[in-house]
Amino acid sequence: MVQHKARAIAVANEKGGVGKTVTVINLAAALSLANQSVLVVDMDPQANATKGLGITPGDDAPSVYDLLMNNNGRSAAETVVRTAWDGLHLIPSHVDLSGAEVELVDAEGRENRLKEALAPLQSGYDFILLDTPPSLSLLTVNVFTCASEVLVPCQTHPYAFGALAELFDTIDAVREEINPDLTICGIVPTLVDLRTRVAKTVMEQLSTDDRYCDLVFKTAIRSNATIAESADVGRPVVFYRRSSYGAKDYTALAEEIMSMSTV
Repeated sequence: MVQHKARAIAVANEKGGVGKTVTVINLAAALSLANQSVLVVDMDPQANATKGLGITPGDDAPSVYDLLMNNNGRSAAETVVRTAWDGLHLIPSHVDLSGAEVELVDAEGRENRLKEALAPLQSGYDFILLDTPPSLSLLTVNVFTCASEVLVPCQTHPYAFGALAELFDTIDAVREEINPDLTICGIVPTLVDLRTRVAKTVMEQLSTDDRYCDLVFKTAIRSNATIAESADVGRPVVFYRRSSYGAKDYTALAEEIMSMSTV
């Protein structure tokens, strides 16, 4: 009998401000509303995904930092926090994670720390969504080693579009050296306002560029103030205002991801 294994999806872009953490929070919530069990792993030292799910990072509470550093002998299960919503769990980040980079440099098996720590949890969830720092780092490499798929949010801005090539090179390198099973499940356009010429241009580039056109999701995340409001109060937008564009877009993205074959 084949044991159930979660789809481990890294949400990554080496450029900041593209809607990466917002996508983690709201996609996770939309998946949980569709009766999927979801674990969010916050690998960004800024802990915005942790705060966005209504959890305050505690000084003494176990976090993903403890898992990476094998601190206190805690298991992955002991670091999992239940959020206010059924089926949506979190392994929180902590500011100490910013120092993990230096601490891991000489550590044995440093690229595999997260993968090994999360392995016991794989059978307990339908999806594991991993938030990444907005830069290429050893933390990001740990996420890519652990994940089976990468979801790439791309703000409809020339700088964000230009950063895709570097990210794809990084993913290729990880696939070649460490994780041959890593795939790109798709590019999701974010902060889209088609009233602007620049957004229209970038959407056209995504749909016509041979490197990316087959990877672009049908769903685009429209620019929507309600998404920012919901993050500010620590509630995913699908629980904050179901009728908003943000809630509808992330619900559609969740449905699209669930419909994808992973064979």
